[in-house]
Amino acid sequence: MATVGALVALVFLALPVGSLRLGLPDASQEPADSTAYQAYQETEESFGEGMNSPLLVLADLPESDLSEGEATDQQIAVAEHLAQRDDVETAVPTGMNEAHDVIALAIIPTGGPASEATENLVHDLRAGGVLADTDVADVELSVAGAAAASIDISDVVADALPVYLGVVIGLSLLLMIMVFRSLLLPLVATLGFVGSFAATMGVVVAIFQWGWLGDVFDLTGTGPILTFLPILVMGILFGLGMDYQLFTATGMREAYAQGAKPKVAVRKGLVAGRAVVTAAALIMISVFAGFIFTDDVMITSIGLALAVGVLLDAFVVRLLLVPSVLHLLGPAAWWLPKWIDRILPNVDVEGTALEQEVTKRSQGAGI
Repeated sequence: MATVGALVALVFLALPVGSLRLGLPDASQEPADSTAYQAYQETEESFGEGMNSPLLVLADLPESDLSEGEATDQQIAVAEHLAQRDDVETAVPTGMNEAHDVIALAIIPTGGPASEATENLVHDLRAGGVLADTDVADVELSVAGAAAASIDISDVVADALPVYLGVVIGLSLLLMIMVFRSLLLPLVATLGFVGSFAATMGVVVAIFQWGWLGDVFDLTGTGPILTFLPILVMGILFGLGMDYQLFTATGMREAYAQGAKPKVAVRKGLVAGRAVVTAAALIMISVFAGFIFTDDVMITSIGLALAVGVLLDAFVVRLLLVPSVLHLLGPAAWWLPKWIDRILPNVDVEGTALEQEVTKRSQGAGI
């Protein structure tokens, strides 16, 4: 029952991760007594939230021999069409180059720098369809500005996340197959890492993006999750999780190689390694938890994510779920096709081969 409950808890905690949005926190998430937060709020109250996230839009005119007056007319037409959008508060012409073929406009969105509306606006402006069916449909738009740069960085990181996760999982499987001479144990251990990571990010999304328990962590506002937080958490959590797995699974493999029955080997390895895993995990949780109650929301989110991640991975995955699944699998947990066993290098983590060699030499020398 404990195993089923732990698995259900991981799935439940991972549900919010489907709503994950990446971005850079804006001043609305700063401490309430900070000058950045007060300036942000005063700007929003006086001029609207979008004044905190102005966009610089450049428009390339299709004709290069326009007079200044003709180019100005097109500039005004582009501004008028953009200003009609529901997610645009104001569109103001701001400049033109000497050749009269590039015009600049300042766009004030209705949403803030980290809002989903502003993100969608930037994507729409770059997609090229916002001026369709107008008299300036041939004008090509490009977007710059601090808010647009933040969105670009978040998009790049979001696109790289699946590749990064795939590389991490692939290397993890290959390494553990070589170490433990098994297919199912590495698969279970890796799926456990994916589960603990997803649950960790789900907790972060629920608190910092949805605002759950916001009063507990003294949050002044909600917003997207820090752009590089998933990559940071994934790398650190993977390294610690694999260490914890080695502490227990190495003992299991050693006991099995020495002739213990599969279920007995699992128990022996767990008993031998659980104290080390518990001590190491508690140390790391204490260190990361020290960063939770700070005045910087970025530091708070990183500290909470790492503390929760280590807690779930060490105590729920490594000490409960993985041993339980291996116990249920029995002999299948140590199954490895012979053709794979032949081509894989022998990584003697337990030092069994060295111990046998020393014993043989000692016997040969009559010691």
